[in-house]
Amino acid sequence: MATFQRSPLQKLPTFKDPTTPSSIDTNPSPSSSSSINNTNNPLSSFANDPILSLFLSSNFSSTHFSSQALSSGSAASTAERLQDAIHLLENHLRSLVLSHHPHLFSQLSSLHETESSLSFLRSSISNLQSSLRRIRSEISDPHAHIKSKTTQLSNLHTSSQLLNYTIKTLRLVKKLRDLMESSSIESIDLLKGAQLHCDILGLANDNDLYGIEVIDEELRWVSEAGAKLRLQGMKVLEGGLEGLNQAEVGSGLQVFYNLGELRGTVEGLVSKYKTIGVKSVSSALDMKAISAVVSGGGGSGGFRGPGGIQRSGTPPIGGGDRGKDALWQRMSGCMDQIHSVMVSVWLLQRVLSKKRDPFTHVLLLDEVIQEGDPMLTERVWEAFVNSFASQMKSATTSSFVNGIFTVGYPKLYSMIENLLERVSRETDVKGVLPAISSEGKGQMRAAIENFRTAFLAQCLKHLSDRINGVFSRGNFLSKDDITSIVMRIQEEIEAAQFDGHLTLMVLREIGKVLFLLAEKAEYQISTGPEARQITGPATPAQLKNFMICQHLQEIHTRISALLSGLPREASELLSPSLGAIYGIACDSVESLFQAMLDRLQSCILQIHEQNFGVIGMDSATDNNASPYMEELQKCILHFRSQFLSRLLPSSKTAGATGTESISTKLARGMASRVLMFFIRHASLVRPLSESGKLRMARDMAELELAVGQNLFPVEQLGAPYRALRAFRPVIFLETSQLEASPLLQDLHPSTILHHLYSRGPEELQSPMQRNNLTPLQYSLWLDSQGEDQIWRGIKATLDDYAVLVRSRGDKEFDPVYPVMLQIGSSISENSSQSKSTD
Repeated sequence: MATFQRSPLQKLPTFKDPTTPSSIDTNPSPSSSSSINNTNNPLSSFANDPILSLFLSSNFSSTHFSSQALSSGSAASTAERLQDAIHLLENHLRSLVLSHHPHLFSQLSSLHETESSLSFLRSSISNLQSSLRRIRSEISDPHAHIKSKTTQLSNLHTSSQLLNYTIKTLRLVKKLRDLMESSSIESIDLLKGAQLHCDILGLANDNDLYGIEVIDEELRWVSEAGAKLRLQGMKVLEGGLEGLNQAEVGSGLQVFYNLGELRGTVEGLVSKYKTIGVKSVSSALDMKAISAVVSGGGGSGGFRGPGGIQRSGTPPIGGGDRGKDALWQRMSGCMDQIHSVMVSVWLLQRVLSKKRDPFTHVLLLDEVIQEGDPMLTERVWEAFVNSFASQMKSATTSSFVNGIFTVGYPKLYSMIENLLERVSRETDVKGVLPAISSEGKGQMRAAIENFRTAFLAQCLKHLSDRINGVFSRGNFLSKDDITSIVMRIQEEIEAAQFDGHLTLMVLREIGKVLFLLAEKAEYQISTGPEARQITGPATPAQLKNFMICQHLQEIHTRISALLSGLPREASELLSPSLGAIYGIACDSVESLFQAMLDRLQSCILQIHEQNFGVIGMDSATDNNASPYMEELQKCILHFRSQFLSRLLPSSKTAGATGTESISTKLARGMASRVLMFFIRHASLVRPLSESGKLRMARDMAELELAVGQNLFPVEQLGAPYRALRAFRPVIFLETSQLEASPLLQDLHPSTILHHLYSRGPEELQSPMQRNNLTPLQYSLWLDSQGEDQIWRGIKATLDDYAVLVRSRGDKEFDPVYPVMLQIGSSISENSSQSKSTD
């Protein structure tokens, strides 16, 4: 084994280890360095000298220094100073050389050794270079051969791949060709053909097969086959959408998914449906086309405003009805077109959201709609709504269209609602989004709000104008006016009856009209003394009030009948205005009925001026009525002949209407009040003899006859009539028989108690006697009190009587006393039970 010799460079002193003793320290010790710097180093003194310090600067310029020395005028002295400095530096260098002589000498020897080592190194490098040249010449030929073979292998591999892909492509093309040629275009397996078409183009694109002559020729045919596949696939897809066949729609979508064109195809369909809907809306309001239809194709049209609405163009004279029919026909067709489009788009969206590719299991909807994108139905509906809103806004510029849509707003609204209802019904599938959202429906309805506002305003104006026109002439509504108004109201209600919301809006306007009618009628009512007189025949003012009452009641009855078939909300909405009319009708005659009642009550009060305590056969056998009763009968007959005969309907009319008239109701109340008022004051009569009882019984019979024949059938009065029929036999009963008598059930306890005073001793005073009240004052007090309060007043008189009896030392009370206490206790018990129940 060869031994490695040490390099000549390593023998040089320069490369010796600096730590060896033979090495010379080039850096003097700190003490020596300091000594040189302080004593022998001239550089430290030069640094402080203003002239010599300039020579220490790195950017020193001799030219600049010489110029300054010459210009200063002291060039000689400066030169002298420089010369001295030079001598000083030379001396300093000499001393340094002398002091470092051994070190410098050793370095000179090292340089000679280095030079000899470098010479040896040069020869070695030359030998190395010649070896490298020999090696390069020996390996260049094999490298070139290997490079050539590598390139050849790469080209062979690429060619092999191209041939494989070409063969594979040609095989797929052959399969597609066989598929296309094996049957008619209608019976082609579209899914397989689409997949083959996509695979062929994928191979050609991914492997850059274009430019291969055979491939280019086949791809031209593949392109033609693809067009046929698209055409047939679109037929299947559109046929499925038109026939609402989910299977066909799914097949058509799968064809385009296999073709790799699903997203673009769906986008194209959506754009197509948008265009169809927008065009149908624009065409529906094309006044030029409508005018042409009306004029038999010769319409010249006119200036078109925004959205296609013709501003000045209107149907020819005499063609208004035909133009109106043509407009409604076009609107109906537009609604049908929008319905068809929305259902088709919804079906397309539904199939996309359900169908997955059988191989990749990719949901087709994810291929079409990205996250955050609106759904297909939302896009199409938004386009429809925007176009429809624009057309409706522009329609207001055409007086012809605006007038038709305003008057026929219910029909327009019905079309919109029918469209929304049909689409919602046909797309209402559990787990699937509907075709139109609630917000979308609201946008469609909002598009025709202007016509709704105009329609309601026109409805209010027409009815108000009729009412204002009648009252402006100073007259009240006639029968014909009432019929006209009611029929108009009925027409408005029937026009909007198909939709509950619209019906309520129309009823609000009708309510305003009824309030106006009530206000106008209120000003027509006569309220002076002439309207309240009851002594003479009916005055013109009273006759006018009678007519107002009857006509207002007829309006109330007929409109109430119209509302009978509507929901409860409709009746509640018109209830305030109908109540106002009914109230005004009552006000027109109520004061007259009150005046008549006051007169009849004043006649009954005269019963206290009669002497029912006389005992004698003459009074018992006298068949004539009492004077007060005769006067009462005369008043009733007068009221009947002069007033009630004009106010109360005949039995035939009452039966036909089936409702009780205001006058009938007031007459019923007056009759009931007369009977109860008579019973009250008859029970207060004191004293009451046997002959007085017979006389009172005759008066009751006369009262029943007069009221029944002239005011109201007493049999229909209910409790007041039963009370009158019960009071007549009660006055003939013995006191001991009263408590057990069933007749007491039809009488107020206070009535029995008041009657018992007539059977008691004189010292048992009634509350009226005890408080020194007149019959009228006591009667008014009784009207304002309940049975329990009346009993308290009666109980006070019984207590006074008991104190008086005890003070006299009597041991027995009158038989009336315990009976009255017993009846009074039943009042207290009933009052306690009613309070506990409450």
